[in-house]
Parts: sequence; structure tokens; C-alpha cells
Amino acid sequence: MKCKYFLIILLLISAVIESQAQQLPHILTPAERIAAPAYFGSRTASPNAITTPPASPVRTIAEWEELQGFTITWTSYQSMLKEIVRYAKEETRVYIICSNATTVINYLASYNIDTVNVTCLQVPYNSVWSRDYGLWSAYTNEVDTLITVDWIYNRPRPLDDAIPAALATQLNTPFYETSVNPWNLIHTGGNFMTDGFGTGFSSKLILDENPTKTEPQIDTIMNRFMGINRYIKMDKLPYDVIHHIDMHMKLLDEETILMGEYPAGVADGPQIEANLLYVISNFNSVYGTPYKVVRIPMPADNGQYPNTTGDYFTYTNSSFINKTIIVPTYGISDDTTALQIYREALPGYNVVGINSLASIGALGALHCITKEIGTSDPLLISHQPLPDTYDDVNPYSVQAYMKHRSGIATATLYYRTDTTQPYIQVSMIQSGNPDYQLAAIPPQAVGTTIYYYVEGVAVSGKQQVRPMPAPDGYWKFKVLGSVGIGDQNLDILPKAPFPNPANAITCLPVTGKQGEKIRISIQNATGHQVMLVFEGQMNGVDNRYFIDASQLSSGAYLITYETNNSRHHQKLMVSH
Repeated sequence: MKCKYFLIILLLISAVIESQAQQLPHILTPAERIAAPAYFGSRTASPNAITTPPASPVRTIAEWEELQGFTITWTSYQSMLKEIVRYAKEETRVYIICSNATTVINYLASYNIDTVNVTCLQVPYNSVWSRDYGLWSAYTNEVDTLITVDWIYNRPRPLDDAIPAALATQLNTPFYETSVNPWNLIHTGGNFMTDGFGTGFSSKLILDENPTKTEPQIDTIMNRFMGINRYIKMDKLPYDVIHHIDMHMKLLDEETILMGEYPAGVADGPQIEANLLYVISNFNSVYGTPYKVVRIPMPADNGQYPNTTGDYFTYTNSSFINKTIIVPTYGISDDTTALQIYREALPGYNVVGINSLASIGALGALHCITKEIGTSDPLLISHQPLPDTYDDVNPYSVQAYMKHRSGIATATLYYRTDTTQPYIQVSMIQSGNPDYQLAAIPPQAVGTTIYYYVEGVAVSGKQQVRPMPAPDGYWKFKVLGSVGIGDQNLDILPKAPFPNPANAITCLPVTGKQGEKIRISIQNATGHQVMLVFEGQMNGVDNRYFIDASQLSSGAYLITYETNNSRHHQKLMVSH
């Protein structure tokens, strides 16, 4: 009886899929809503799947790490897919899931795109949304064996759901799958991102889609299969129908969040600001310091936003491909601004805009139709970039975390103060922890900008740099010369608030001493206090405090920073 019931389910799902001819939208169709409960209830393990957690600790890769491959499914939106292939194959091997390899090759050739570094896999599929059903690359023991991890896809699309298993076979990687109780988990790739060090982000859709699991049970599955030890879940947005976080945010590195920004009070803007405030108020980066936030416009669709008749235009739905990042564009003036924001945030990366008008009406852009495959030989490097400083006397210490399964043979710091001149090399040495490498940049004069990157070479000979596009890419910091308005006592050094003018979440950075007591308040033009931002002890040297400027009326304000020994003031403009 059970077999008969399962056959009926498969026939129902197959009929649904066939009737839609691979043009399935990002959302569930009405027929799929009917089929979904039966599909999820009857989902069994894929062939060759390991349905219990790995025995060793696991680390899931961040998107900016080294890739050996990049996947797409050749069906809808071929005008976009061909451009993805054009740029991706210059960085890594592109795996194209398709029904006819010859058709794909001929199509690409008609647009002068060769298939060097392209592999076509004739594997059955249902839809184009490879981010959501695609594989996840992870490593045992942080940098050891590459494994493939897969969830139950949150759509009743069995062919899509089987693609990670096919890719794991192609890659010859162990294949772990969360498909069998008590480890069964329904999830979707567009609603998950990680910093590569155990922190994960999702909307609370993950809770809704697993009603038989408690939140601690979900966290345990994510920890055991993917190494997520801190799982941050944000409220869903009212106008994002699919509730995938990649439609409004992106991690650019271990401590930087790119967050979409609507005009004040528009569409999903208020909930995005509330979610951002929740994250930055309750969580620090892996470095123990507050997250940096970069804002990028959520553009209008012919003057309309998703709360009216506009499509969900977004620039955060981008994809890293080693030294390139592809960014959705829409043929509008905001495209130029968005691409410049990426270039400023990611110096040296090849920032490529790809027109995504074809797919955005179906609630997805570039990130939604692509998926990365991690390298089989990772040399992990992580470094917290040095902030601007007022110190022109002492050397600037550079520390980098480096790890390879064979060990680190050498590590090198490269720096310069003039981009027209060659880099100066400094050998790095191990600190007390063998995974940390240290070096120092000599003190520089006030007004100097220092550009730098780091390189690691493993005992095996494997070499890696960070940032990934170095030496064209780099981190930079400035030696500043003044603390601004107010007392020159150097117990605290407020930096420029950003953004300024402000209309939503605004950052107030302050350099000081850990444990130093500080009071930060905001006064209006008449000198009356309108907001107490913070009162207490600073958590470290570099601190960031946040306000929601949407709570303030448009106009000029004064930020006051007070300690026992000094008082500093900065101007803040609020404009709605």
C-alpha cells in the first residue's frame, strides 16, 4: 500500500512538472502547493547519500573563497545564462546542467563564447533556480576533505532535488544529505549564507518550512552537517514573496554586510531596517567586533516598488566567482551607482553587470540561478582589515589566520603607500598559535594611505592570497591627522558617522580603550537631547554604535561623545 501511495505521489508531481515545461517560477505554483506535503512526507534518501552527519567537524565555505566550479541549469533566461558563462569560465570551470549539450554549445558559439573550461552535464532538471536546490561545499576539519552537502529542496521538484547528487558523483566527493529522520531538513539556498566560520544567516522561513522540528533541532542539524554554530534568523519581509535573504542582503566578507536600502517607509524598507538593527545590536563578527554595513539602493521599477506594482529589483543578488563578481542590472540609472558601490567595497574585483530584467519578474536574479563549488585543495586565509588610525608613531600589526592540510610553509605581507610603486615584502612569522601569521607595517606620516595584502604558501606548494584579486586588489587604511571638533584628548577618537546625510540605520564609529566608559547622545538644533545612543563601557578598541535615523525629523543634529576626560562633537544631517 505504501509503494502504491508513493507511486501516486510521483505521478502527480510528474504531471505538474510536465505541464509547466521547465518554466517553473521561483515561487510554488498552485499545483505544487497541493503536491508539496505529500512530496516532503515521502522524500527518501538519494542513491549513495550518507544521511547521518559527518564524523569530523565541518566548515561550510563562504562565497568569496576559492572555487573549482560554478553551476547553472540551462533552461529559462538563456540571454542571462550565456553572459554568466562568458565571465564565469574565465575564473573557474562552469558546469551546465542541460538536456542537450550540442544545443548549448551551438548557442554559446553563436555569441562568440567558446566552451573552454565548460562542462555540459546531461542531467534531468525541473527549473533554473540552481541556488535553491544546488549543492553546498564544505570541508571536514576546516580545510581537509571536500564534501558535498544537500538539503531537501523546498519545492516538490524531484529532478532539481536530485542534481546535487549527480554533481557529487561528477566531483567524486562524499555526499551528505539531510533527508532521513531525525536529520531531515527542508531548506533553500537563496535563504542561507555563511561567513565561512560557523555563522549562518536566514529568514525565519526556515522555521515555517520545518514545522515538525523545533528551532534547536534545526540548529543542531545545521551544526552537525554544515558546521553552523551560530544561526542568525531574521523576520520575513512583507513584500518579498519568497522570503529569501539574498534578495536584500549579501555578505561581502567575514565582517561586512551589504544591505539593500529603500526610501524611508517604502515597501520592505522598515522591516529591513529592523532586521539590520537586530543583527548589529545582538551579534558581532567572527573577529569579535561589530559588523560593518554597506548600503546599496533597492531601485524602483518604473517608479514603482514591490508594495505597489513594481517588480523586486535588487542589487544584492550577486555572485562571487573567484576574482569576479557578477551583479544584476536593469538598464536604469541606479545601475551605475550600484556597480560603483561594489567596486569601492571590493577593490580589484572584476565587477560585471549583467542585465537581469528577464528573470526579476519571476522573483530572482543572478545569485538565484547560480551556485558555487569549493576547491578541493583549500588554503584558508582570513584577516580583519586594519581600520584608519591616528597613530603615526607605532608600527601597524597585521595578523592573518592561515591554514592548509599540509601546513603553512611561508607567509608574506605586501604593502605600499603609492599605487604606482611596487609592493614592499615583509616575511610573516607564526604567533603563539601556529595558525596565525604576524608582520608589521612601519609607521607612516599623517595623510598616508597604506595598501596591503597577504600571501600564504603551503608545505605542499599550494599558494593563495587575500583579498582574492591581489595584487590588483588590496585592503587599505589611512593615517589621520585630527580628531575633529572638540577636546583633543586622545582617550577616544570618534570617526565620521556614515551614511551622512542619514535616513535609516546609521553607524557611529569610535576608537578607544576597552573598558573605557562613554556616553553617546544626539542633540537637536536647539541643544535638547533627542536620543541617548549608548551609555556604558566600550567593548574593544574599534567600536561601532548604531542609530535608526528614521526616528528623527529631517534637519541638523549634533552627536556628543563624553568620557570622564573629554567631550567630542560631530555633525549629523538627517534627510528623508
